[in-house]
Amino acid sequence: MERLQRVLAKAGLASRRGAEKLIREGRVTVNGQKIVVPETMIDPARDEVKVDGKTLLLPAAPSVTYLLLNKPRGVLTSRTDPHHSETVYDLLPEGLQHLHYVGRLDKESEGLLLFTDDGDLTYLLTHPSHGILKTYQVEVSGSLTAEKALQLKQGVRLEEGTTAPAEVRILDRAPGRSRVEIQIHEGRKRQVRRMFEAVGCRVDRLVRTTFGPLTLGYLKPGQHRKLTPSEIQSLRQAPRARDRHQ
Repeated sequence: MERLQRVLAKAGLASRRGAEKLIREGRVTVNGQKIVVPETMIDPARDEVKVDGKTLLLPAAPSVTYLLLNKPRGVLTSRTDPHHSETVYDLLPEGLQHLHYVGRLDKESEGLLLFTDDGDLTYLLTHPSHGILKTYQVEVSGSLTAEKALQLKQGVRLEEGTTAPAEVRILDRAPGRSRVEIQIHEGRKRQVRRMFEAVGCRVDRLVRTTFGPLTLGYLKPGQHRKLTPSEIQSLRQAPRARDRHQ
């Protein structure tokens, strides 16, 4: 998927600014429908684009890859590490080293990590205004009381400001430990760990189990798989779905 004005520019029809002008003037149709928003996303391989009634020959779209990895604990989310620690790219097959990760996990955290070379989708999924939901299962030392859970739900004070409300569910509680599921739509650095620290609980284990519509499922640590066509479609719709419910 690409923005319409970028597709027109890549086809050599006009500069990016000139393409935006053509679209806003109503001179461009996609599959017979007039489009006046330059940022409209289209599929150059499938959609028919016309300018002033003439079909535009679009360049072939490059192959795009979407990969889901179950990141193990102790692996760095980075391309390289000066201390020669293992990185997530050591777990990817040859030929996919060009992919970039979407939403990092710190070294001691585990779970769902998305890789792709779809720059437009990456922008949509990581832009703060879209607030993609992410779910984590967290094991903490100490008992997470109902009062502390309520604090997390309402938002806790961090150095850069109060967090947005979160969904919190206590899964299991035993003397000296608790297992909790928390869902947030922000992406601050080490946010979940810092939220629990703010209510006096130390995180012993943190696993991301969902990212938007994607779920970790039964994928074992260190394993990866490509997304299905339906998962890719759901992922592309996730920012708009979130916006509609705000």
